[in-house]
Amino acid sequence: MGRGEYLGEFEQIVLLAVARLGAEAYGMEIRREIEQRTERAVTIGAVYATLDRLEEKGYLRAREGDSGGRARRFFTVADAGVDALQAARSLQTKMWSGLRLSRSSRQA
Repeated sequence: MGRGEYLGEFEQIVLLAVARLGAEAYGMEIRREIEQRTERAVTIGAVYATLDRLEEKGYLRAREGDSGGRARRFFTVADAGVDALQAARSLQTKMWSGLRLSRSSRQA
């Protein structure tokens, strides 16, 4: 990943929700998955803005479909999205490696 291409926390959460949902990944289901797993409220606007941004970056693919008679945009994680998630996980693992946190002092 080049400079400026790192995933933000919410971008990671959205990508992971899409990956978990598979073929059923559309806006409201993604929102429900995030809220259920993170136990925090998420606006549908934030979800759609992030989905659009991730699609523009090439991390998601969208297709038109319908569910119960309603037109919906369904999302899947593109290969670049898998790579981005793996890079983010690797970076976090490196940063956490050997670190011991203490509430009373910082570790060097």
